[in-house]
Amino acid sequence: MNLKRIPGGVNAARGFLSATSACGIKRTSPTKGPLRSDLCLVVSEVPTTAAGVFTTNLVKAAPVILSRSHLQDGKARAVILNSGNANACTGTPGHRAAEQMANAVAVALGIDADEVLVCSTGRIGVQIPLAKIFPGILSAAVSLKASPAAATAAAKSIMTSDSVPKQSACKVKIGAKSFRIGGMAKGAGMISPNMATMLCVITTDASVPAAFLRKVLGEVTSRTFNCITVDGDCSTNDTVLTLANGLSRVAIRTAAERKAFAEALHAVCGDLAMAIVADGEGTSRVIELTVKGAKSEADAHKVGRAIANSQLVKCAWAGSDPNWGRIIDAAGYAGAALNPDKVEIAYDGILAAKNGTGCQDAKGEALLRKIAAKKKFSVTINLHLGKGEARLLTTDLTEEYVRLNLSEFSL
Repeated sequence: MNLKRIPGGVNAARGFLSATSACGIKRTSPTKGPLRSDLCLVVSEVPTTAAGVFTTNLVKAAPVILSRSHLQDGKARAVILNSGNANACTGTPGHRAAEQMANAVAVALGIDADEVLVCSTGRIGVQIPLAKIFPGILSAAVSLKASPAAATAAAKSIMTSDSVPKQSACKVKIGAKSFRIGGMAKGAGMISPNMATMLCVITTDASVPAAFLRKVLGEVTSRTFNCITVDGDCSTNDTVLTLANGLSRVAIRTAAERKAFAEALHAVCGDLAMAIVADGEGTSRVIELTVKGAKSEADAHKVGRAIANSQLVKCAWAGSDPNWGRIIDAAGYAGAALNPDKVEIAYDGILAAKNGTGCQDAKGEALLRKIAAKKKFSVTINLHLGKGEARLLTTDLTEEYVRLNLSEFSL
C-alpha cells in the first residue's frame, strides 16, 4: 500500500466541509471571558455510507442514543458536535434536545433529520442550552469550508480539557487511483479501554459498503481507541463515526482494496489514539505496554488493563521509578491465568524481573531508572503461559491530574 500522511483532518477527503461557531456554552472561565468555539459541523456534499462505535457504559448520553438510531440504515450526511455540555443524564428533555439539534441542522442544510448525527461532550447532568445552540448551527451552516484551516478550527472547537487539537489524514494510492481518509478527535481525561471520553469523526472519499464499514471500524477501534487508558474511567458519550462519500471514485470491493482501506483507517485511528494518550490530563509520560505469553488474548488484555490502570504503577512511573513489584502485583489481581514464577518484566527491552524476581544489580537499576524517566518508553510483560498478546498505550499519573479535575470548569 502506498500511504502518505497529508494535512486536512476531516476536510482532507474530497467533498467534506466543516465550520465552527461560538455559542457561549464554553468560556475561558465559568462566569466571564471571551467566547470560545464550542460547536462545529462536518458535512459531506453528497450522501455517505456511515458507521459508528459507541460507549459501552450502560449510562449513555442522549446524542449517543440518537446517533445509534440514525445509523441503523448505514447512511448519514452531517455531524454536529458541541463541547462544554455532554447532554448526559438529562432525561426526556435531553433526548428531545438532541433531536432538535439534528432537526435544526437538517433545516439549515436542506437534508433529512435522520441524516444528521449528534455528538456532545462536557459536563454531565446539565440541560443543553438550545437557545444558544440554534444560532450557532445557523452560523456554522453558512460558513462551511473545505480548507485545512477549517478542519483545524473544527478540531479545536471540540476540545474540553485537551491542550492541543488532534487530527490525522492520509492519501492512499491504489493502482492509478487514490483515496483520502482523515479525522479529528478529542479526549484527555476519562480515558479507558472501551474507548475514552472521546469524540472522533473520520471522513473518507472512498466508496465503502456499509456492512464492511461497520465491520472494519469495529475491528480498528478495538486495536486503537480501545487500547488506550489514562485514568480508567469510561465515559457516557464516547463516539467514533466514519463517513464515506465515494467522491474519489475508488470503490472498496476486492480483498486487496479492503486491506488497503483497513490499514489506512488503522493509521489515522492509531495517530489519534496516540495523540489522546500523549495529551492525557496531568500526564508527563506515555508508556507502550505489551503483555505477551498469556494463556489467551483475553487474558493478555486483562493483565494489560490491570497494570495500565493501577494508580500505584502510574504514580511510580510519574516518579521515574521502574517499580516492577507494583507491575507484577497488578498482574496478579487481573483475573487472568498467571504463574508468578514465570513472569518477566522489561523496560525498553532491559529485564527488570525474571522468573518473578528482580534480576538487576545497582548499575542495572540505574539504567532502568533512566529509561523510566523518559517521556516515552515501553514495558513488556511476558507471562510464558501461551501465545496471547495485547498492546495498550497508557500514561503516568501526576498531581496535575488531581488539580485539573478539582474544577468543574475543566470540562
